[in-house]
Amino acid sequence: MPETTPTGLTRLAFGGDYNPEQWPENVWHEDVRLMREAGVTMVSVGIFSWALLEPSPGEYDFDWLDRLLDLLHENGIRADLGTPTVVPPVWFYRAHPEALPVAADGTRYEFGSRGAICHSNADYRAAAATITTQLAERYADHPALAMWHVHNEYGVPVSACYCDSCAAHFRRWLAARYETVDAVNEAWGTAFWGQRYTDFDQINPPRVAPTVGNPGQTLDYKRFADATMRENFCAERDILHRLAPGIPVTTNFMTALSQCDSVDYWAWGREVDIVTNDHYLITDGRRTHVNLAMAADLTRSVAGGAPWLLLEHSTSGINWQPRNPAKTPGQMARNSLAHVARGSEGAMFFQWRQSRRGAEKFHSAMVPHAGTESRVWREVVELGASLDSLSTIRGTRTQADVAVLWDWHSWWAQNLAWRPSEDHDARERADSFYEALYDRHLTVDFAHPEADLSAYPLVVVPALYLMTEAAGSNVRAYVENGGTLVVSYFSGIVDEHDAVHEGAYPGALRDVLGLTVEEFSPLLPGQSVRVTGPDGSELTGDVWTEFVVPRDAETVWTYADGPAAGLPAVTRHHLVAGSAWYVSTRLDAQGLDALLGWASDDAGIAPRADLPRDVEVVRRVGESGTYLFAINHSSSDVKVPLDGHGTELLTGERAAGRVALPAGAVRVVRLDG
Repeated sequence: MPETTPTGLTRLAFGGDYNPEQWPENVWHEDVRLMREAGVTMVSVGIFSWALLEPSPGEYDFDWLDRLLDLLHENGIRADLGTPTVVPPVWFYRAHPEALPVAADGTRYEFGSRGAICHSNADYRAAAATITTQLAERYADHPALAMWHVHNEYGVPVSACYCDSCAAHFRRWLAARYETVDAVNEAWGTAFWGQRYTDFDQINPPRVAPTVGNPGQTLDYKRFADATMRENFCAERDILHRLAPGIPVTTNFMTALSQCDSVDYWAWGREVDIVTNDHYLITDGRRTHVNLAMAADLTRSVAGGAPWLLLEHSTSGINWQPRNPAKTPGQMARNSLAHVARGSEGAMFFQWRQSRRGAEKFHSAMVPHAGTESRVWREVVELGASLDSLSTIRGTRTQADVAVLWDWHSWWAQNLAWRPSEDHDARERADSFYEALYDRHLTVDFAHPEADLSAYPLVVVPALYLMTEAAGSNVRAYVENGGTLVVSYFSGIVDEHDAVHEGAYPGALRDVLGLTVEEFSPLLPGQSVRVTGPDGSELTGDVWTEFVVPRDAETVWTYADGPAAGLPAVTRHHLVAGSAWYVSTRLDAQGLDALLGWASDDAGIAPRADLPRDVEVVRRVGESGTYLFAINHSSSDVKVPLDGHGTELLTGERAAGRVALPAGAVRVVRLDG
């Protein structure tokens, strides 16, 4: 069986993507010297090197990679070795131009970027298998090899192709999924608009049409595209497992909801030996550390709670957003250790040495253009020492307080055309609910809607437009057994085929919430509504309202104005041993905090009034002990309470009762006992 941690790595992973092919070979020795100075333990190599490894069809040049891996091994640095299948060589595309993907409007992309692949193309699949086999046969026993890194960031920038090869593959996929064309017609509701098919050969991908297409077809094509990429990953993985047994295989995810929306990471997490993730700050004015925490929590959840690995992030600014500010002093370490607090077994970067040429030459790196006389380099060296001092946390697990239900299939379905309001954004609701939980100092696990929820006193559903009957039964059983559920509007509406559940809204959640919704009544831009409580207090909502009819639920807050004036806005349903809350408008941050406060009281979760805003406290627990991570994203010094005594690992100081946490700092206390 493959390992589930990088082979031979005895400390936390620290390093980055290493692309020595961009530099003369004399620079390699300087690089390795600097890696040792910084405390680097592992680097990722070969990810974009197909054209160098196979400069012409069937002719291979591994000499340079031999020398590189030998050099790394001689210096005690492990290698995350890539299969370079994200960018086939130009000679491959000139021989097989049909391997370039086609957009929905019929445009065929050209060579010259990365990730331009038709994943259904048989020639690409064969070539990818061949280069992967060559690498595995040559390096399976190399002493530097720690793990295999298949492809790179599947789904970025192209996930779906609409060519004729994909059309044929899609038909085969549908036949395997549905067995008969009549079952496809039923699932997609093709009786509407006369779209009925009588043979699988009549079905094409959802290419550009005069108006909106069939939503069931579009949703299934997203599933097909994701499954096709995963087929190719598994094909490479299986070659590596066969030829290099015992070496773990991964591919780098991008779980941040703002960075990749075409991959079902619940499914992918079951296929990799180690879950790894790339994360880059979205610098759009929001609190970037909250999105970072959310991405880390989601990655850990995809890993089933097991330790995972941050395989890429940035030392400072990036280069692909409209504006790319540099990280402030100390922010790189704070970002890195926040990922570690939430389960990562290290902190890796893109990339080691900043490029002088190419599309990412302004993307920061561990060795910047300014060299080793720079703040970035000094902070890299300091971070390496910090990670070394935290080696004992390896194998421990992050403790969560609450769960948030999330499903990529629901996100895909909600984002299809012709929904009640384009202003309702599932990701925005997930971000907002997560931020509200974060500000209540609660650590979050994400969970699939059909997963076991019994470990959580509180479960939040920020946006699940698509819910299966099994998911609805699952959350009902959770509440009946004593759990507290919070559901936001436009959830539970359709089944897995995007068909509205029979009966009144909210379909799969109707019984557990103890209510029905007669109609949605979205608001126009700029409109808002007042929501009042029995004590006269007032909250504000926008974007959405509903005509809610309580059945067994009690009305907690009422619309004071707007189209649903006088009707329930927030309800609560006592069901056997638990309770289910429902909010039918988009509450602002103040309203979400109030709602989650009431639900937390139901769940028996005590407030953390002793912690200020933008100070996060997270625990990792395992055989080696209990570790409390305290991270201060604010500009004020604070003291964080400890339930006991311990040793602060970054400074070596003893801590009792409270630990001093300077502005912008991180402290990690290993608690006694």
